[in-house]
Amino acid sequence: MPNIRASVFGEDADSALDVGAFSPKTSIDTEAPPVEKVKEVSKAAQFSSRQPVAPKPEKQHKRLPRVYRTGRNVQFGAKASQKTIDSIYDVTAQQDWVLGETLENAIEALKRELARKK
Repeated sequence: MPNIRASVFGEDADSALDVGAFSPKTSIDTEAPPVEKVKEVSKAAQFSSRQPVAPKPEKQHKRLPRVYRTGRNVQFGAKASQKTIDSIYDVTAQQDWVLGETLENAIEALKRELARKK
């Protein structure tokens, strides 16, 4: 078989590529080193494994889904610290409110506080 590469652009499409020399292995390679020896050598050479690593469990607790029909249909998103988010959820759960109601009550309380300071 000549050392001619197949064209990726199909210029030699009329000439068939001979792949007859390629076939699946039919027997075990007896000259290959044992797997344990390969692992030992790669560990000694500090090669990292390509095997996937199980993800570390997150320390955050999962909250139950909060699905309510309240007529509030506009999404609002803001970045906040985990402490702030936990506080919002704590107040919401303590008062048996929905998150939108907690936000509305917090805004009203802030307005009252700011008006009182004037």
